[in-house]
Amino acid sequence: MGRFFFVPCRLHFQPMDQQQTLSRIQELTEALNEHNHRYYILDEPVISDAAYDVLLRELQELENQNPELMQVDSPTQRVGSLPLSGFEQLKHSTPMLSLSNAMEEEELVSFDVRVRKDLELDQLDYVIEPKLDGLGVELIYVGGVFSAGSTRGDGFTGENITQNLRTLKALPLRLRSNLRPIPAYLEVRGEVFMGHQDFEQLNQRQLDQDKQPFANPRNAAAGSLRQLDSRITASRNLLINLYAAGRIDEFSVDSHMEFIQALKDWGFPVNDRYRLCPNIERVIQFHNQLENERESLDYDIDGTVTKINRLDYQDRMGIRSRSPRWAIAGKFKARQEITKILSISPSVGRTGAITPVANLEPVQLGGVMVARATLHNQDEIDRKDVRVGDTIVVQRAGDVIPEVVKAILDKRLPGSKPYVIPDRCPACDGHVIRLEGEAKHYCQNISCPAQIKGRIEHFVAKRCMDIDGFGTRLVAQLVDTDLIESIADIYTLTLEQLANLDRMAEKSALNIMEAIEISKSADLWRLIHGLGIRNVGEHISKVIANKYGSLSALGGSTVEDLEATHEVGPIVARGLVEFFKESDNLEILEKLSNHGLNPTLDVSARSEGIFSGLSFVFTGKLEYFNRDSARVLVESLGGASANSISKKTDYLVAGPGAGSKMEKANKLGVKILTEAEFRSMVGAD
Repeated sequence: MGRFFFVPCRLHFQPMDQQQTLSRIQELTEALNEHNHRYYILDEPVISDAAYDVLLRELQELENQNPELMQVDSPTQRVGSLPLSGFEQLKHSTPMLSLSNAMEEEELVSFDVRVRKDLELDQLDYVIEPKLDGLGVELIYVGGVFSAGSTRGDGFTGENITQNLRTLKALPLRLRSNLRPIPAYLEVRGEVFMGHQDFEQLNQRQLDQDKQPFANPRNAAAGSLRQLDSRITASRNLLINLYAAGRIDEFSVDSHMEFIQALKDWGFPVNDRYRLCPNIERVIQFHNQLENERESLDYDIDGTVTKINRLDYQDRMGIRSRSPRWAIAGKFKARQEITKILSISPSVGRTGAITPVANLEPVQLGGVMVARATLHNQDEIDRKDVRVGDTIVVQRAGDVIPEVVKAILDKRLPGSKPYVIPDRCPACDGHVIRLEGEAKHYCQNISCPAQIKGRIEHFVAKRCMDIDGFGTRLVAQLVDTDLIESIADIYTLTLEQLANLDRMAEKSALNIMEAIEISKSADLWRLIHGLGIRNVGEHISKVIANKYGSLSALGGSTVEDLEATHEVGPIVARGLVEFFKESDNLEILEKLSNHGLNPTLDVSARSEGIFSGLSFVFTGKLEYFNRDSARVLVESLGGASANSISKKTDYLVAGPGAGSKMEKANKLGVKILTEAEFRSMVGAD
């Protein structure tokens, strides 16, 4: 179970000499790396996240005071460091080869026939592994310590991304030697990728920050790993699996299976879906099994890789110019078909997003009968020039969601017309808008019947109004029986109505009624979050609640007012203003208020400080403050802080490296302060 479970933190720091400090730093480094291994590799954590953070903070403080004592494998290196100006090139000592592909089972059989003939064998063991859909990398360890890493590049030379790879929590900075000796020099190859849940969370953060979402997990992983600022890489939960060797000095195993075990012994993360197969029939069987399982995985795979198990046989087979002759990639069956678009319908999602859907002549696609396929948004329709009546190619995006790939133009019917998403909601006839910078159209009506179940589920959720017992099944019952038609109707429910529902005991009904009543005293941010306003998540809800203090004040704000709020960008600002313009939404808010939901937050105290009525923007590199602490200080003294310069800005505090904000401040006549002048204003000198 390992050498230790926990290293106590020092609650009261006692003076230590340098030797004691070094000993403590080494102790903490070793302990934290052990905990990382247990958490990310073994999935067997033995301390809480809070306890881990206490140890990490102690190590950071000791390293800050004694930077010369930092260990080469210190886990503090995973937070990222200052941006690079560009990536250097790193040559691979042995080429990172690509693989030849087998598109059909017959090609896997032909591969087996060829290698057995060349090796003059009747039977051959293979190892089959998932082919991960990510970015190929090489890691270099010298003396067991991670020293460099690069992308695959052209197979001979890649980009040096050492700084970014250090931030991957599952990547060992020092190899483990308790189970197997560590080679003096070691190169290993693998794949960096991103799980589906982390991909969805990253895209939500991108939207919250008014940034473009990533198209798929592979693009997200590649884009994250090739950031010049490794702190951005560190903020994204990238995964890595190792599966191949480059150059290794003074190390010998007989088979690929033994090499996989060596990777595990050294502390590398290895994909657990690999198999040793005694013949090609078992390879094909497992290939088909993985193809059937791929949709249930939390990460993308686009095929399998089959390798001869014995390494001496691999050496005998050798390589071609670009690929090994002892391995082959088995591609999953293509999931594209040709059919026709019978009509296009706008579909309303639970968030109000209007998605154009192509109604198709039914076609078998990947074992599923497909009759509808997404067209995503108006830009995609225009780009692909897809029209009603077109003969089209359809596929399952990520092999899951049917989508239209392209129209076959030479089969287009005469007289066809381009499709345009309507400006009225097909479900409620509410206004449909498309905000500048967004790809989607949205229905703004929060009582839209097409959205109501999803909106109610969101409203009652734990991180919103937290109405205990109000689950998905109950929401469906209440909507399907017409007992509620909007979030406001939750507060008109009676005990008798709830108790008469199927499978609802009177005690459960009483508990739900009590939870509904308690929710009337929820914080303002919870109500704002519960309204499900586009791009307004929990954090932004807290930001605007703290600034405006009430729904009425928020509803009276302008785009310019909102954009002057720290962390509120133009897309969020316009979405909020549009939400409060919709008459149906105002009617729902009035009903909620009449039912006792009118939370407020006292923001008057902020007007009593020395910065009362003043607005600050910070730019450039600050030496004494970081930007967050400076903003908090301004707000604590009654002022406001914003991200962008406007005519309402009173002061720009500029450090070295200030750019466009300085130019705009000069144009608008905004007073510019140095950090020293700002410190003098707050009495920090």
